[in-house]
Amino acid sequence: MNNLKKLILLFVFAFYQIIANAQAATTDANSNDLMRSNGRIFLVMTIVVFIVIGLLIYVYSLDRKISKLEKK
Repeated sequence: MNNLKKLILLFVFAFYQIIANAQAATTDANSNDLMRSNGRIFLVMTIVVFIVIGLLIYVYSLDRKISKLEKK
């Protein structure tokens, strides 16, 4: 079992390293400047914030409903 944990951790850290390198390679100043100059980055961030808030509200309401069912 201990060997399995070590193997899983090895894969997790290797995957993390691949993601970190991939993000560094794809960072392009031109695309970032284009999004900022058009003002689209604020629109994208606003939509992301609304989606996250909606998901949090949904999870909270599900938790309340499940708690009520467990009490019955």
